[in-house]
Parts: sequence; C-alpha cells; structure tokens
Amino acid sequence: MSATAVHSLWTTAGGVTSAAPDEKFTAPVIEYTQLMPVLIVIGVAVVGILVEAFVPRRARYHTQVFLTVVALVAAFAAVVGLAAGGYGTTKAHIAAMGAIAVDGPSLFLQGVILLTSLVAVFTFAERRLDPESHGNRVDSFAAQAASVPGSDSEKAAVRAGFTTTEVFPLVLFSVAGMLVFPAANDLLTLFVALEVFSLPLYLLCAVARRKRLMSQESAVKYFLLGAFSSAFLLFGIALLYGYAGSVSYAQIATVVDGTIQKIDPALAGTMGNDALLLIGGAMILTGLLFKVGAVPFHMWTPDVYQGAPTPVTGFMAAATKVAAFGALLRLLYVVLPGLTWDLRPVMWGVAIVTMVGGAVVAITQTDIKRLLAYSSIAHAGFILAGVIAATPDGISSVLFYLGTYSFVTVGAFAVVTLVRDAGGEATHLSKWAGLGRRSPLVAAVFAVFLLAFAGIPLTSGFSGKFAVFKAAADGGAGGLVVVGVISSAIAAFFYIRVIVLMFFSEPKADGPTVAVPSPLTMATIAIGVAVTVVLGVAPQYFLDLAGQAGTFVR
Repeated sequence: MSATAVHSLWTTAGGVTSAAPDEKFTAPVIEYTQLMPVLIVIGVAVVGILVEAFVPRRARYHTQVFLTVVALVAAFAAVVGLAAGGYGTTKAHIAAMGAIAVDGPSLFLQGVILLTSLVAVFTFAERRLDPESHGNRVDSFAAQAASVPGSDSEKAAVRAGFTTTEVFPLVLFSVAGMLVFPAANDLLTLFVALEVFSLPLYLLCAVARRKRLMSQESAVKYFLLGAFSSAFLLFGIALLYGYAGSVSYAQIATVVDGTIQKIDPALAGTMGNDALLLIGGAMILTGLLFKVGAVPFHMWTPDVYQGAPTPVTGFMAAATKVAAFGALLRLLYVVLPGLTWDLRPVMWGVAIVTMVGGAVVAITQTDIKRLLAYSSIAHAGFILAGVIAATPDGISSVLFYLGTYSFVTVGAFAVVTLVRDAGGEATHLSKWAGLGRRSPLVAAVFAVFLLAFAGIPLTSGFSGKFAVFKAAADGGAGGLVVVGVISSAIAAFFYIRVIVLMFFSEPKADGPTVAVPSPLTMATIAIGVAVTVVLGVAPQYFLDLAGQAGTFVR
C-alpha cells in the first residue's frame, strides 16, 4: 500500500477529508472561558515547577503555598461564575470540540473538588507539629525525596533544612486531572484525565518524612495496581470504539440505543456487536470502580492510606472519590443508559459486597488510618446505592453525599496528624486510649467526625445517607437499602468503639501527646466541623443545589 493511500485512510477515519489546495484549514474552537477552572490550575502548576527551578530554596515554601491557595480560590471563583452564568442549567453544553461537558454535575463536582483540595492543602503546609530539626521547621514530607532512606545524603538534607516543596505543584496537577475526569465527554479525555491525576498521587504517596520505607512501599503498590486498572480502562475503551466507531459519549449512546444515523464503513463489521459493548463497558467500569475503592477492587486502599503521608491520604480519600464517582455517573447515565438492566445485577453485587465487606473488615483493624480506609470502602458502597437508583434523585443524592463525605474525611485525617509520639503520628488504636481526658477538645472534634461517618442524626453523614437510601428505595433498589442500613449498624459499632476508647479508657503514662497546630490545620478541622454540623442541621439548601445540578448534557 502506498504512503498516499495510508495517509488517506488516516485522515478519512479521523473525519477529515483531504483539502483542496485553495481551501483553508479550520482551526479548532476552544471555549477558553468555560475551561477556565482547569486552565487556572494547570497554569499555576506550571508556574510552580518554574518556582522550583528559579526561586531561592528558602523562599520556595511560602511562594508555593501562596500560589497553590490563590490557584484553587481563583478556580473555584471561576466555577461559581460559570454556574451563575447559567452553564449548569440553561446554557449547559459540550465544549472543547466535544471533549468536555460543561453542565450541572461537572460544575458541582469541580466546586467540591476545589474546596476539598483547598482545605487539604492547609494540612500539606503545616510545619508546627514536629519539633524543629537543626533549627528548621519541618513538615510531613521528606527533606529530599530522591535520597535513599537513612543514607548520608538524607541526613545532610535534614541538617540543611531542605523541604520537598514540589508537593504543591504535584497537588495542582492532580487537581487539574480531577477537574477534567468527571467532565470528560469522550473516552480518550477520560483516560488522559485519569493518568494526569493518578501519576502525581503515586509520587505524593512516596515522600513521607517518617516511615519512609512504608511510604515508598505504599506508592509502589498504588502504582502497580493503578497501572492494572488503567489497562482495564484502556482495553475497555478499545472495545467500545470497535462497537460504536467513536470514542464520543454521545456517539456511543446513539449506537447503544439504536438511533445512529450514519455508519462508518470501516467499522461496519464490528459496530453493534453486543459482546464488544458488554465486555468493553464492564472493563471501563472495572477501571472506575478501582478508583472508587469498591470491593473487589479495593486491595490498594488500606495499605496506601496507611503508608502515605497523612495530609496526602486525606486529600486522596476525599478528592479522588468525588472525581471517580463523577466519571462513573456520567458513564452510566450518558453513555450506557440503554444498558441499565444488563449492568444492574453486577452493580447490585458490587454495592452489597462493598458495603458489607468494608464494614465487617473495619471491625478487625487496630490502626486508625486503616480503619478509616475500610470506612471509606463501606461509604463507596453506600454511594453506589444512589448510583444504582438510575433516577434524577439518585444523581442529586450522590452529588450531595460526595460533598458531605469529602469534608468529613479531610477533617478526620487532619485530626489524625495531631496525635503524636516520639516516632511521629501515633496511629495505633491503643495509643488513642484516654485521649478524651488528655485533650478533650481534639477527642470531641474527632468524635463528631466519627458520628458523621456512622450517619448519626444532626450530622452531614445522616443527611447524605438518608438522601442516597431514599433515592435507592424510590428507584426500586429496596433490597440495597436494607443491606445498607445493616452495614451502617455494623459500621457504627467500630466508630463508637473508638469514641469509647478515647473517653472511657485510662490514659497511659507513656501515651502520645497532642501537638498544637498552626492556624492552617486549625482552619481545616474547623471547616470540617462546620460543614458537618451545618449540612446535618440544615441540609435543604444544599440538597436543592445538588438537585438543580443533577442534569447531564448529552
């Protein structure tokens, strides 16, 4: 085959015919204003890399913190501006040549991701919890990430007062990927966004200042299993492309429901092959369920949560879940609505084993971070109940639950950073005995977060669970609600057990101390408590907001 013939095949398959010499090339139309939240975050992340290269070392920390906070606030302001301009409702449409959906769910989830990330970044910037080292304040991250743990170069970096300020641009790149992930409107954009937010997280998990070997082990596990899930997603994308002849969500949906107008002759042989659709859809779902942390794709969660620096764990536990559930909702409601009944039994099974598995295994945990990891797995199951509802109320209840859950999670992990002994954070549950007598305020705040996780009334957790279970019951998934309530009762046992341990046990003489944080961590915890109480006592406004944002554009 000649080179000319091959070129002709490529351009025609891409939907572009060979232009005559006098015809002009049409430039792609990119709506930069509507993509502003993502562009701001990526732009400042690039500036952060230049700061690492050109700004003197002693000034980098303050510069990076300032840039990161400004970027997240500006991006959130851009999201609010788009929502106020009607892009979440009447002006919702597909932007960037069909790659990005600007609609209610994407703007709502982007707002939640940006606010959660902003609150989490305060814990990244905390430098008062550990005692000063060689006259320098230290944070949660390795002095020099490239140094071998325990080596002379690491000791020299600690003595010199080095800090890994690269974590701030890495967070911004991760946030940028998370902003695109729930808004992606074609499968390739979805995959690129997945890699953009996952790769920085793999690095962030490996840079703990203390317990560095455990931190690096957690990063390797996360990377290997993350690559495994990416492979599933990519193979699923290939199969769906073979089925529909397109990676566009709208195009795939028209083939699924049989309303397609024009068939590409190059793909006529495979288009409409239901085996490709079912296997491809299942593989993409597998990739997304991995990110959500649903059983049986949850294996990475407890090890990574335990080994990663606690500020990173809080950020990852909250923001990743929001982004992944957003992408899962769009896939099921926009791309595969005609497959609802085929996928329903599988999703039921996953939701049930996730709720029960997360709650039951959490009872056996002796480490507070692992306990919160299994708690997050159980919560993924509760949110899946709302996803399965397949109704407008199902979408809005999931959006609301994600908003409530993310702030409780960041706040809870911020409290975990405060309880410390000579080896750093004291995460073993036995160390938390009598904490309520030693530091009543910290124990009381943590108890509020645990009660919210348990879904006790007058906390945001109760409002979220009630909304999700009601949507599931109305959507014909009453059996799931029964399993969910039983799982919540099991989960309540281990949350209450921690509260009893803190308030009704004798403190040990050699027990941990509670570090006095800077205003940054105080702000994180205070915002977490405020959101937990407000969304528990008066959730209606936010439920209405989620309801208005619950319509996908196609």
